[in-house]
Amino acid sequence: MTTGGADERAGRRDPAARRTRLRLYQEQLLERMQAAKNGAGASVAQLGLAIGEARYLVDLAEVGEIVAPVPVTPVPLTRPWYLGLANVRGSLLGVIDLARYLDDEHAATTQAPAGSTPRLLVFAPALGLNCALLASSVYGLRHAGAMTRDGDALRDADGNTWMPLSLAALVREERFLHIAR
Repeated sequence: MTTGGADERAGRRDPAARRTRLRLYQEQLLERMQAAKNGAGASVAQLGLAIGEARYLVDLAEVGEIVAPVPVTPVPLTRPWYLGLANVRGSLLGVIDLARYLDDEHAATTQAPAGSTPRLLVFAPALGLNCALLASSVYGLRHAGAMTRDGDALRDADGNTWMPLSLAALVREERFLHIAR
């Protein structure tokens, strides 16, 4: 049991506190959705994730959802970076190992950082591709405006290097769309 467990349980039983937390969460979510829709903040607040050992920033408007990994059914005669098909909430998604895609010569999956929790990053429906990327870890929102530019990369206050990743550009790449060997 964690410290404050009794306080947490009491907060769950208090309907007024629960409604307040829900309203606050909804307001924050609405602000983020409006910022993403208007393009305001799209370059400032982005989703930070690790693919292999590399860190990437993805525009929130390009992300449909983040889910725990589900069983993936391999598809024969496909590229090594195409892991197969996964059923996520009744939709079949092609699952891509981006670390392998970026370095197709290596057949082995890039090792995830120690202590990381893998996730599937599902593409937003607006991108028109039923696809998900295998992420080693999801770090949550990152504020690119607070980072310093280092060539094409960004560097945060802790010295971590982040590369921008456009899922919209990825789905337009010829090689990404041709999974057959």
